[in-house]
This record gives sequence, structure tokens and C-alpha cells, in this order.
Amino acid sequence: MIEVEHLSKRYGDHLVVDDLTFTVEPGTVTGFLGPNGAGKSTTMRMIAGLDAPTAGRVLVNGRPYPQSSRPMAEMGMLLDAKGIHPGRSARNHLLALAQTNAIPSSRVDEVLAMVGLTDVARGRVGGFSLGMGQRLGVATALLGNPQVVVLDEPVNGLDPEGVLWIRNLLTTLAREGRTVFISSHLMSEMALTATRLVVIGQGKLLADTTVDDFVADATGGWVTVGTPDADELAVLLRGPAVEVRRDGPEQLRVTGLTARQIGTAAWEAHMPVHELAAHQPSLEEAFMQMTRESVEYHAADPASTSTTSTTPETVGAAS
Repeated sequence: MIEVEHLSKRYGDHLVVDDLTFTVEPGTVTGFLGPNGAGKSTTMRMIAGLDAPTAGRVLVNGRPYPQSSRPMAEMGMLLDAKGIHPGRSARNHLLALAQTNAIPSSRVDEVLAMVGLTDVARGRVGGFSLGMGQRLGVATALLGNPQVVVLDEPVNGLDPEGVLWIRNLLTTLAREGRTVFISSHLMSEMALTATRLVVIGQGKLLADTTVDDFVADATGGWVTVGTPDADELAVLLRGPAVEVRRDGPEQLRVTGLTARQIGTAAWEAHMPVHELAAHQPSLEEAFMQMTRESVEYHAADPASTSTTSTTPETVGAAS
């Protein structure tokens, strides 16, 4: 378990993390989301004990992680897959960590096989591709068979097979009762992997909830209704907070009502309904809604800008 209690971090006048409190429970995959500059990396470094908090504390399995007598068995972390000496082989890198942490050398071969690097284990890390380096970083995090696993952008550089492997690995670790905490900007992967979410913006906690509730609470959902009585049902459903539009000769798109409410209204009016489908916003859309005011850099809308130069005719007309 990871317990973050009133955690803050200040660099000079800049408050990077602002009074964060949340708990990452065992037995589930918890996603850590936020725009660039939200304070995610700083928070993860404080969880690892690499940065000291200005205020508050972090407990890993009930105590500060730096106080652990067996740190690699307590928590495995991947914060920077490139933080490995490029002249070492993958196996020697893991073997050095194993020998300094009282981990049997047999575990090195186990994790190399687990991440698919057995055939290149004696190759120098400097010659690894981005995806191979990422696999080695995961192997390093898992070396001590830890109860808590924290990974920052674990699918970075991986091919589709590697992405699927990571997805299955994380869900397996959670099923074994471990605490799994992952940060990623890939919303599609987070939607498929995580059960809970911790969302921050400008250092503040924005949400600590399940993925399903996070998406359900977002605005922008609608219900598709198929009925031969589309005109009559549209008149019946319209109201101050309800919008109804035609999507086809016998199809309506309704916002402001649930599928249950629409189905009940149609049944009471004796109108046949051939289709009734609720559409929720995606995790990406829900995330964008919640963090809109917390984005550090706002790019211009491409639709509102033009890269074409002024035509000679326009210049002439203006002169």
C-alpha cells in the first residue's frame, strides 16, 4: 500500500505539489494522470525517497520507503529506463543489483525471461532499442519480487506485442494482491488496464476514484434512440435541460436523459423502440474536461489558424 498524506513540494517560490492526499490500495491497478507539469514525476520521486517533501509524508507498506531494510522487495520502481550504464550488459546490470540486495542470481534469469530479454542478456545496454531498454527497466523493478510496483510510462517505446504484455503483466500483479501504481499519457491503455485513477493538476488533487465513475461523471454523454415514431418521441422528450436531434429517418440523439428515462417515457406513450444505446465520453474526453484549467501550455486550435500566406490578389485589394 502507498499512503500519501498532505504531501507538498516547493522549489523556491514554485509550489510543484500542493497538499496531496491519496491511498493506492493493493489488489488493483491505479493510474496516475495529469497534464505535463502537474507534479506527477515529483510525486513519484518523493514516493521513492529520491526527493524530500517540503511538507507531508509518504508511507510504503506503513513506513517511509528509505527506512526499508529490503527496499527492492518492498517496492520496485521504473522512473527512467535510461538510467543504466550503457557499457554494461543487461544481465550484469541486474546481477549487480541482485548481489547488493541479497537477491539470488537465479532471480536475474527469471526476470530476463519474464520480460523477453534472455537472448540479448549479454549484449551491452547502450545498443538496446527504446523498447528493449524499457523491458530492462521493468525487469529491474521486478527483480526483488516486490509487493509494490510503481512504473512511469511503462509502455513507452514498446511495440503492440510489448504493450499487450505490459497490460497483462500489470493485471496479473494486481490479481496477486500487489499494489500497482502506473503513470501514463496513453489514455487508451489506462482505460484498458487501470481500475482506479488518481488525477492531479497544477500539483493539486483533482480526482481519486474508479475509472468507471470518473467517466460517468463527465459531461458529453448521449443516448441513441431508434424508433419509427421519431418525430413524436422527440416532441415528448424535449425539455429545458434536454436536447434532441435527428441522426436519421428513425434515429434520435438525446442528451440530458438516461436510457432508462427515455425507455420509460416511450413505453408509457406506447411508442416502439428498436434501439436504445447509451454513449459515454471516453476516458480521454473525461480527462480533458477535468484538466482543462490545469494545462500548462495551450496550443492554438489548428482549425482556427492558417499556414497559407496572403495571396497577391488580397494584397493588391488592400493597397
